[in-house]
Amino acid sequence: MKITLLVQAALLTIASAACDCGNTHDRHEWRALGPNDSRSPCPGLNAMANHGFLPRNGRDISLADLHAAITNAYNYAPETLDDAFHMALDFNLSTTANPSSTIQLSDLNKYNAIEHDGSLSRSDYNLGDNHSFDPEVWNSTATNLGLYDAGADCESDLYVTVEVAARARALRFRQAQALNPRFNASAGALMGSVGETALYLTTLWDYAAGAMPKAWIRAFFEEERIPYLEGFKAPRTQRGLETLGAMNKAVQAVKV
Repeated sequence: MKITLLVQAALLTIASAACDCGNTHDRHEWRALGPNDSRSPCPGLNAMANHGFLPRNGRDISLADLHAAITNAYNYAPETLDDAFHMALDFNLSTTANPSSTIQLSDLNKYNAIEHDGSLSRSDYNLGDNHSFDPEVWNSTATNLGLYDAGADCESDLYVTVEVAARARALRFRQAQALNPRFNASAGALMGSVGETALYLTTLWDYAAGAMPKAWIRAFFEEERIPYLEGFKAPRTQRGLETLGAMNKAVQAVKV
């Protein structure tokens, strides 16, 4: 499949062969969250807790914990999410006993801090719940992505491209605006929306196919599970801020 030239240039150095990073299921089997576990609005963070790369209870997470988790689960460079972690501390979101150095996943639920309106899988804060997976919201996003359109004999129907993901993001953003009379459509909220799509595109990118497998997206969002059972393997070469930046530009470049 074709991908945007900007992304292709940034990813040429990443081998399509995969490593065994994070694929050890005897230590990192998926477990559903318990009744007292802390979770965020971000399925990627929640999946790492569900697999035990982060503390399974989602509590008292340090920067070192985050470094190890994103490296072992997705093979991102350790510092890739440092800015987001420091933002949570700088915005005084932490509710842990050590608020200068640790966070709970649920601390990220704070509206208009890191969390934003128009999430792909959550409702908006002003509509009642901005952190729980919302089947109705997700059904709209999944429809826009064509996740259930795959034909048994049509290989191209098994994947989502940058262009499709970017248009689905824009459509979800407009749909959320129409539903929420107090929708935050600021530049910061738009940047968060684009960044959300760029992050899951990069995380779930199949370098051999040049696109994202639909089955991987469904597992990631619907079960908050890293799609090892569907064939996901972290790429051999680490991704980082440069890779995410290129994908972010590619999402913004799609005409919507």
